[in-house]
Amino acid sequence: MNFPSNLKYSEDHEWIMVDNDIAYIGITDFAQNELGDIVYFDVNTIGETLAAGKIFGTVEAVKAVSDLFMPASGEIIEKNPLLDSNPETVNKDPYVNGWIIKIKLTQKDDLNKLLSSEDYVKLVQV
Repeated sequence: MNFPSNLKYSEDHEWIMVDNDIAYIGITDFAQNELGDIVYFDVNTIGETLAAGKIFGTVEAVKAVSDLFMPASGEIIEKNPLLDSNPETVNKDPYVNGWIIKIKLTQKDDLNKLLSSEDYVKLVQV
């Protein structure tokens, strides 16, 4: 499994990549592997500002439906349009083309509470 060192990770298995005050959020390689074949994303929170830990949507896979949690506070400004017709992209490429939402960060201090790739590997014990 792959856990890029330039990302931060939540204990809920989301990753975040920050570029100034804009961040991309997705689910980790571990999460997509546990879920199995992903068939749908439900994100109805575009334009909303949500706190870290709040649910921003759901992911539906063959095995289960799971909530998606904000790893950091921010305004959700975009959903990845590729996932509407190709949700399985997250299974193949969770960190580049498989991002789920883009946000404008409102609380950069939230990033200090997230895990490094090394700490995330310890959490999932892979």
